[in-house]
Amino acid sequence: MANIRNGRPYRRLTAYQRGLGLPCWLCGYEIDYRITGDEAKRSSWAFTLDHAQPLSLGGSLLDPANARSAHRKCNSARGNRTAARAPQRVSRRW
Repeated sequence: MANIRNGRPYRRLTAYQRGLGLPCWLCGYEIDYRITGDEAKRSSWAFTLDHAQPLSLGGSLLDPANARSAHRKCNSARGNRTAARAPQRVSRRW
């Protein structure tokens, strides 16, 4: 079976979400959308397509209403939990 994440509909959804230029929906901080290619696979702060309803819990892979912009680090830390924490911003840079 082919990996659907290599298909045109998934790549189109990812490009659309990236084009919105939204901040990370998990932490609220800006995403550096200039990070692309192999560098994006290694960078914790690069864009990754996240799903509000995790795929492992029945979320739709290709539904734009389920797609969210996130840092790779934040997406990985969240795992397959459905409840996203409210964005936490500190009062100053420590």
